[in-house]
Amino acid sequence: MSKGTATRQSILAQAGLLATQIGLEGVTIGRLAVDLALSKSGLFAHFRSKEELQMQTIEYQRQRFVDQVVQPILSAPGGLARVQALFDRWMAWRTSQPGGCFFAAASFELDDRPGPVRDRLADLQREWLSTIARIAASAIKRGDFRADLDADLWAHEFYGMMLSYHMAEQLLRDPAATTRVQRSFDNLLARSRTAAAA
Repeated sequence: MSKGTATRQSILAQAGLLATQIGLEGVTIGRLAVDLALSKSGLFAHFRSKEELQMQTIEYQRQRFVDQVVQPILSAPGGLARVQALFDRWMAWRTSQPGGCFFAAASFELDDRPGPVRDRLADLQREWLSTIARIAASAIKRGDFRADLDADLWAHEFYGMMLSYHMAEQLLRDPAATTRVQRSFDNLLARSRTAAAA
């Protein structure tokens, strides 16, 4: 890896950490220059605008998410084992950054701000929901989930549960948040399983 590439990666890593705490809008070239002891002109050489910095931060976080969450999930055996990996890996991801899940935080921040940054984030969220639905569909196909289960609805319920947990943990500082999300996940599994899988 070249020095320029390594520097760019360091900048994007710091930008992602900051974004979970102060939002993408709060991540500026000036703030990053101070945090990383770099010159503003040096940062401008990597990112010509705030929008480009935001877009590249999203792409950097997307790759981290694929490496830390998606690939380990898809490497797990199918059916219930993969569904459990879905929950476990997302929980590990959420706690890997000081402000919780980068994508949840960015979604709440940008949901009503039109533009390419919001559009890219929305595309990634649709991809993630589709991935969750495919995992549920694989459990149906293997006979672990009921044949009449709606995989898209399951994905909606699963992700809704995770977003609710993010809010309870980050905004409400609810000490019971982790216990509740585990119980919610267990209840979702219980409603989804076939009698044989249960």
